[in-house]
Amino acid sequence: MESVESYFKFFLAMAAIVNPFGAVPIFLNACSDESLRDKKKTIKTAATTVFFVLFISLVSGEAILKIFGISMASFRVAGGILILLMAFSMLQAKVSPAKQTQEEAEILESNIKENIAVVPLGIPLMAGPGAISTVILYAQKHETFSHYAVLLGIILSIALISWSVLRIAPAIASRLGQTGINIITRIMGLLMASIGIEFMANGLKMLFPVLTSLL
Repeated sequence: MESVESYFKFFLAMAAIVNPFGAVPIFLNACSDESLRDKKKTIKTAATTVFFVLFISLVSGEAILKIFGISMASFRVAGGILILLMAFSMLQAKVSPAKQTQEEAEILESNIKENIAVVPLGIPLMAGPGAISTVILYAQKHETFSHYAVLLGIILSIALISWSVLRIAPAIASRLGQTGINIITRIMGLLMASIGIEFMANGLKMLFPVLTSLL
């Protein structure tokens, strides 16, 4: 088992990376002409997608890395770089290309909404590469049932928070406005940058033990 502080850090990391507040403007724009019932269905599906994507990453992520012969040290460095790139975009209050491609953005702009709950709202806007990488990196620290149970509980709480934020999206947009959402996004980006650098530092120490005395 990790310390309470470590698990709380994982929760903060996931909250920052998933960042449901950043999905609010996209959700409102894409679902502007949907009925309340359809919006609730979209929100439920998006939150469920977030949970299952992260759950699958928790239970099988490390096994997938082993199949492809990827060391955890290399994955830490790659994951740190990915999170850092996403953080730079968030610090500018932009959607990172690592989370949403130009093609996905064009789908939203052209009002093609049939699968918005799963793609791109659930994947990759919220449960994207950064979130998946973070889950895998934290999961490999221990192989005990209690460790996985705590991580699963945190993942469930993140999915519920995502559901709650999207449910009150109109109120958030009206009270905070785009400026308020941008401020939250930048704060989350700063936290993500710190997490990304720490992942990279730990990965480099594993790849190059001589750095242990320097980092």
